[in-house]
Order: sequence, then C-alpha cells, then structure tokens
Amino acid sequence: MTTSTVIALDAMGGDRAPEIVVAGAALARERYPKVKYLFYGNEPQVRPLLDRYPTLLPISELRHAPESISADTRPSVALRQGRQSSMRLAINAVAQGDAACVISAGNTGALMAMAKFVLKTLPGIDRPAIVNLIPTKAGESVMLDLGVNVDCDAENLVQFALMGAIFCRVVLGISEPSIGLLNIGTEEVKGHDELRAAAAIMRERPIPGTFYGFVEGNDIALGTVDVIVTDGFSGNIALKTLEGTAQLITWFMRQTFESSPLARLGYFFARGAMRKLRLRTDPRRYNGAMLLGLQGVCVKSHGGADHEGFANAIGVAYDLVERRFNDRISEEIARQYGIVNGGSLSPATEQAALTNGTE
Repeated sequence: MTTSTVIALDAMGGDRAPEIVVAGAALARERYPKVKYLFYGNEPQVRPLLDRYPTLLPISELRHAPESISADTRPSVALRQGRQSSMRLAINAVAQGDAACVISAGNTGALMAMAKFVLKTLPGIDRPAIVNLIPTKAGESVMLDLGVNVDCDAENLVQFALMGAIFCRVVLGISEPSIGLLNIGTEEVKGHDELRAAAAIMRERPIPGTFYGFVEGNDIALGTVDVIVTDGFSGNIALKTLEGTAQLITWFMRQTFESSPLARLGYFFARGAMRKLRLRTDPRRYNGAMLLGLQGVCVKSHGGADHEGFANAIGVAYDLVERRFNDRISEEIARQYGIVNGGSLSPATEQAALTNGTE
C-alpha cells in the first residue's frame, strides 16, 4: 500500500492567486499522483476553481481562511495580525502534522517570519535562508541566501554554507560539493569583515565538501563552484540580474529572427535548437525555493509564477519530502555542531562557539 504526501497550499498567495495555485495543483496531479492537497483560502473564490478540475477534487480539501497577506504587508504586521490568513493557516498545518510541507507564492518576508515563528529553526541554525538552483555553464549550482537575510555575520554565512552543501548533496547528488563565498574579488583582502571572517572559519572548520574560496559575480553563470554563499541583499540582486539578463537575451534573439525574411527562414531551421534553449533557460523550470533551516519543509514560489511554474514548486516540495531532506540536514548539523539530546550544543561545542563569538 502506498501512502500519500499531503501538501498545504496558500491559495491566496501570489500575483495571480488563487487561479494559478489551483491550476498548478491540477497540472502537478498528473506528475505526482501520490500527492494530496490542503487548500487554504477564501472559499467563495477557491471552490469554483476547484470544481473546474474533476480529477483534483478527490485528492483535495479546502479549508476556509478569512484573511490573506498582501504583497506590501510588513512581516511584523503579518505576524501579529495575520493569524487567520491563508499563509499562516497553511504553515500551521505543517506544525500540526496535517501536511508534510507548505507552499506559498505570497509575501516573502511574511512567509519567512511566520514560518520561523511557527516551525522554528533547526538546532544549530540561527537563521533560515532561501536556497534554489541556478542554471550554469557547468550544469546547475546551489545559491543562498536569495533575499531574506539582508545583514549577516560570519557565523550566519558559515551556516548557510553548511546547509547549502547538504542541499547540493541531496538534490544534485554531488558528494563533495565545492563552496564559494560571493565577493567583489577573489583576493583574501577583498570584501567586508564578515566575509573575510567567514572564509577564515571555513578554512579551519570541517564542513561537507570543499571550500573553494571567494568567487565573483561572473563565476555564478560559469558554474565555478557547486554552492554559492552570500547574504540575502547581494543574493537577491544577483538572482534578479540573472533573470533580467535571460529575458534580455530572449528579447534580442526574437528581434534578430524577426528582422528579415532570411532571418525568419534561419529560425525555421533552428527551431528545434531554440526550443531546447528556451527549456534550459525557462525560469518556470527553476521555480520553487526552499526556506532552508526550518523544522519543516517550506517552499516559496515566485509571486509572478504561472500555473506551470507553481506546478514545478510543488515538485520541489514533493522531492524534498520524499528524500527526507530535513532529516538528513538535521543529522549533518548534529555532527557538525555537536548537537546533543534536546537540541542543545554539547559543552565542548558551546564553549568553542562562545570563544569564536557565535551563538
């Protein structure tokens, strides 16, 4: 007998919610037949959408949420006033054991604040981070943080590196991933104090994989390292720059192929290769970023994603649950930080952390 994986969905989160959430779930139904859904949202809005998909109805439950979190709501306000919101109730479902994971395309700051408050962080981890795969010349790389932690100290960056390396092992199957710290240069004297301190710690402390050193912005697309570690401010700028560049190149190519009859003929012969290029660079393929470091699987979908992108986010969440990702990262963190029963640090590790200025 096979068991189902229950996924809680914030039906009201995202630019085009709830339509793309329901349509995305219907599309994912074809790819992941073992999944069941808990939809949290405004029932008068969501129910008619569910009724359009007869195959979705038997595996779905709709729970009414009288409130929703807007894109411009401050995280602190969402945390205080959004207790009956679709986002909060979907997160609660994971904490209560009703669902194995939660997905939202809503307000990133609010999602992180609520998830951290409800699910708590893993022992040994101070701050969660957003992690995702980045297409590169070498294949794919893991990058974090992508927008949550604007200010990070050295220990935060080291913890990101640890989690990113484990993520790389589980998701990409790379046993000894190379890890780089994003900087404005590769020289040891470059960068702010926190970056240099993090590099010093990573050279001394055993972590999964190999510490490569500093990497620059151009190394992201080249795939110089398997794991790129940075603060959320720089990471989000880098991510949006990559997305914008991909869109610009697509626009350039479209303009070029439409520039003359001969160019259009060239496209006719190259259309197979162009389809492969579009698939490789399609941002929907990479939609679904995990909030790494929580005691529960929480996936953030891009707010502007369409139903195909949201379906991919469901696939990311499903794979993380099926691969027991959180169990594996907890085990690795326990080995790295000397976590003992009850989720506390061992006496020796605690003293070392205090000596190094960590928490």
